[in-house]
Amino acid sequence: MTVSWHDVTALSEAHERLLAGMPVGSVVRDPIQASWRRCRSLGLEPDHRGNLPYQQDPDDVFTLADAARPVLEDLESRLSGIRMTVLLSDEHARVLQRRVGEPPLNRYLDSIQLAPGFAIPEEVIGTNGIGTALATRRPAFVCGREHYSDHWRDIACAGAPVRDPLSGHVIGVLDLTCLRVHSQSSMLAMALDAAHDIETQLLRRATSRERALLQAVHAARRRTTTGGPVRPGTPAADMLDSHDQRILEESADGLISLGRAGLAEVQLPRGRTAVLHCRPVTSPSGVTGFAVEAVIPPGVMHRLTPTEHEAAPPDTTPRFPSPRGRPVVVESPEMAAFPATGPPAEPSTRTDPWLLAVGEPGIVRLAARARERLGLLYDASACVGTTLDVTRTAEELTELVAPRFADFAAVDLPPAVLLGEEPIRVDGPLRRAAITGIHEDSPLYAAGDLVTFAASTPQARSLTSEDPVLEPELVKAAGWLAHDRSGGEKVLDAGVHSLITVPMRARGTVLGVVSFYRSRLQEPFDDDDLSLAEEFVGRAALCIDNARRFTREHAVALALQRSLLPRGLPAQRAVEAAHRYLPARSGVGGDWFDVIPLSGARVALVVGDVVGHGLHAAATMGRLRTAVHNFSSLDLAVDEVLAHLDDLVARLQLDQQEAEKGSQGETAGQEIIGGSCLYAVYDPTTRRCTLARAGHPPPALVLPDGTVEYLELPAGPPLGLGGHPFETAEVDVPEGSLLVLYTDGLLEHIGDRDVALGLDQLRRLLAHPARTPEQTCLALDALMTTHPDDDVAVLVARTRALDADHVATWDVPAEPAVVSRIRSEVISQLTRWGLEELAYTTALTTSELVTNAIRYGGEPITLRLVRDRTLICEVSDGSSTSPHLRRAHTTDEGGRGLYLVAQLVQRWGTRYGAHGKIIWTEQPLKPLRNRPVAFDAALPIEAI
Repeated sequence: MTVSWHDVTALSEAHERLLAGMPVGSVVRDPIQASWRRCRSLGLEPDHRGNLPYQQDPDDVFTLADAARPVLEDLESRLSGIRMTVLLSDEHARVLQRRVGEPPLNRYLDSIQLAPGFAIPEEVIGTNGIGTALATRRPAFVCGREHYSDHWRDIACAGAPVRDPLSGHVIGVLDLTCLRVHSQSSMLAMALDAAHDIETQLLRRATSRERALLQAVHAARRRTTTGGPVRPGTPAADMLDSHDQRILEESADGLISLGRAGLAEVQLPRGRTAVLHCRPVTSPSGVTGFAVEAVIPPGVMHRLTPTEHEAAPPDTTPRFPSPRGRPVVVESPEMAAFPATGPPAEPSTRTDPWLLAVGEPGIVRLAARARERLGLLYDASACVGTTLDVTRTAEELTELVAPRFADFAAVDLPPAVLLGEEPIRVDGPLRRAAITGIHEDSPLYAAGDLVTFAASTPQARSLTSEDPVLEPELVKAAGWLAHDRSGGEKVLDAGVHSLITVPMRARGTVLGVVSFYRSRLQEPFDDDDLSLAEEFVGRAALCIDNARRFTREHAVALALQRSLLPRGLPAQRAVEAAHRYLPARSGVGGDWFDVIPLSGARVALVVGDVVGHGLHAAATMGRLRTAVHNFSSLDLAVDEVLAHLDDLVARLQLDQQEAEKGSQGETAGQEIIGGSCLYAVYDPTTRRCTLARAGHPPPALVLPDGTVEYLELPAGPPLGLGGHPFETAEVDVPEGSLLVLYTDGLLEHIGDRDVALGLDQLRRLLAHPARTPEQTCLALDALMTTHPDDDVAVLVARTRALDADHVATWDVPAEPAVVSRIRSEVISQLTRWGLEELAYTTALTTSELVTNAIRYGGEPITLRLVRDRTLICEVSDGSSTSPHLRRAHTTDEGGRGLYLVAQLVQRWGTRYGAHGKIIWTEQPLKPLRNRPVAFDAALPIEAI
């Protein structure tokens, strides 16, 4: 027994059985069950909530929208105060208009993107009133859990197809939508009546001759048909597949071309037979023509008829008024009006005659040809320009026209256009971007070849005059052979006999030339073909220009991003590092990484991710990366770096909001500034790593034996929220371990959008001992064979440790008398290291720093020398008083020591810890030559 659409529990259970691959049985209405199966075969997920296709103000629906306007206005006035919305869509399920509806209902529809501009075809969103009506070309009533998508289960939709009254093709859907609790089956009858009224408005726009012939057919049908009322223009092909339709239409055209009445039997596939009846018709005004109808055997055609079903629960909602206060009559062989409380009807057979074609002898062949041209133009709008790739767009154009319009088609573009640049000149060499033909071994230039057309060739004349050139008989084209006599003769010998060349113009710029050749098609090109070729090329030119502009903008954004990312890793000995950056499929992103040498032989490892893609994200990434460098140069603590970065992002957000207000919306719609960051500092002298993160995935630590663990760091908030603290964690890292920092794009890519699965996949990939960072990156390369949906940044660092004999440490008592002893021990240590040349400057530097710590600092005082790539001298004390470099006056007794130190060393600075500060200096291992010194270096140290 079929359940009512109000039985949510039964429908939900049936839906779960379908998803589990179990039989549903007869508990769900046949049309709904068939739609569910189609959705499942397409791989649709009920809980998927991706962005629907969107197009604002489409250019090809003005006729439908204009014809529907008075009908929609009438509906709007009659439905005022009733909790229901009226929607009109085009033949692609794109919502054109949404009328009436209470604000709460409209807000809910906005949340599921059931709004103007969004397309809701069944293959994207699943079972729904508009998409399913277009998929089946029949009226569709979908209520509550009958929707395939979980997000649509609270609404009811009743969609009625709107047909072209002359051709019978479905060109749109009139849909009534409300909340499920307010649904009634009479919604569909009302939608059918409104759709019929729209078709009537469309018929009024036809020519008087078209209307006269159609009226004559209807009059003849009323005199001979006994099968009940039939709505004009309903084609038999709605119940047949496209192959059956083509056979019947071609046979009907042939009968009309003969110009006499008669019967014809047409064989359909799978042993079926249809009978065509061709009869003359004459309108009251004297317009004569022929009409062809088909009679289809039982079992082939179906229609919807009323059946008995269980009554729905009592409904206390307001009744929807019948149009114009009269009973709804549905004039269609496919459907009948639903009863007020009954569910949708079920299919049954019918053998009434169906109108196939109307025309006049002598013009049917022209009409068929015009129909074929319109089909080509329609396919051009749908098939050309599906990507923003110049070469692929050119290939789509040639694949469309060959062999339907020409036997060979070629697109030649300047190399600059293929690179996204403006074409400075088109009279030079062109690159063959695409060529398609009836066979591959054509005598024409191949794709990728450089072609230089002589001035007398049709292509060159098209480029010069910016007008198309028609050569109906190529053998008589005088300038054709001037380009390449031997090659031209091969083309003629291959049977090519007719040519059209059309310049590709877009927005006032000539982008290239398109050539159409005929060989197997015996008819030469004519003026009609020339007009059609111009239409093809004109549409493709806009697509190629859009792709060219996108290529240029993408190249600019990519160049900006590459200039902002590190071009190489800086020299340092704390870690051995390797990195990978993989841009997203959609374009430039905001991921970045960095390796920053710090004082004391330490190194900072940074990975960050900025929200969004494009130039805005790349520019924001550059600003944040520069800020991290600045904060690191100040030797700030790890958590302080993230706190300052968070404050910077918050201020950038405020600046953007102020800019949007001041520009009155000119910059509105920019992406919100925000992101995540992981900041780690590794000290090779202690083998300790200090880390903190802001909304970022945790790093992986690979021990030398191949064991992988994800470090449990305090989860800080994403950058830009403000007002939240960041916490650090310290980890002992054995020498030779790998620290793997990455962005969330890596997990989403290798885990197919499942972060947990991505973490597990990454663990298995990293669990290999004795791998170098570069080998680890190569393993990731093998895993990421395609461009991900989000960009990916990975930084792999293998830790090193300084040998104990490269570090010398002294505990210094707070007594001035120990300075000379410390100075002597420093000189002795440098002698053991073989750095005697640095003894004088280092002893002087150490003496000054230790004296300052004794005089102005607090205990404990420690001196440390580190021999790394440079000679590092560090003096720590328990005071947080900050030293300042200044120029002493002639009357000052002190204040010159730090200035002298700055003259002697390469770099110096101060960093603060939990228990005081450290003043550090760095000197190259070879003394600086010819460096000016602000004192007499011949004086003994004691004199200074």
